[in-house]
Amino acid sequence: MFENIRNVYCVGRNYALHAAELGNDVPEYPMIFTKPTHALVEMNGQSILLPSSQGGVHYEAELVLHIGKAYEKGMHVDELVDSCALGVDLTLREVQNELKKKGHPWLAAKGFLRSAPIGPFFPFMGEQAMQQTDFSLFINDIEVQRGNTSAMIFNLQTIVDYIAETFGLGPDDLIYTGTPAGVGALAHNDVLRLQWGNEQAGLCTIQL
Repeated sequence: MFENIRNVYCVGRNYALHAAELGNDVPEYPMIFTKPTHALVEMNGQSILLPSSQGGVHYEAELVLHIGKAYEKGMHVDELVDSCALGVDLTLREVQNELKKKGHPWLAAKGFLRSAPIGPFFPFMGEQAMQQTDFSLFINDIEVQRGNTSAMIFNLQTIVDYIAETFGLGPDDLIYTGTPAGVGALAHNDVLRLQWGNEQAGLCTIQL
C-alpha cells in the first residue's frame, strides 16, 4: 500500500484548542515536521505493536491528504489532492517534551516505527465539501476526538502552498493536517476506530 509514498509531512498545532490543551502558543505559520515512510501502517483491523518503554504513547487523529500531481504555483488544493484518509499521528509525549527542552528535533518522538497508522483512502471531495463532515476517533467505543477542517488554523490551501513552496510537493506525498483537542495516552489492548461522519475509516488494536 505504501511502496510509492515519497514524503510524509505533518502539521503541528493546527487546531487552537489542541495547542491550548498542551500549553503551546498558536503558530504564526504552519509548523511542519516529517515522519519516515516506515512509520506508516495500515489500520485494517489488525494489532499494531508500539514501544512501551519510553513513556506514554499519545494518539492524535487527523485528516490525511494524498497528493495526486506535481504542484504548480497557483494550483488549487482541489486540483492537487486526489484522495484522503484518516490517520493517527502517534507521539512519545515524554520523549517529545525532553527534546523540546533541549531544542532538539522531534524525530525520535514522532517518527518511530508504526507511528503513523492510517485507514483506507477515499475520494477527496474538495476543500469546501470536506467541511460538511466531522471526523472522529473512538477508543474502546468511546469518542475521544472530533474535528472538522473548518476549525483549522491554517486551511488546506495554506498548508499545501506552504509545504510546496518551502519543501516541495508532488505525487504520492502525504500530509497529516493536524489534530483537534482531546489527545491522550494509549493503553495496552485499546481498540482505535476512526470515523468519517458515520462511516468507519480505520480500525486497529494497540499492543504496548
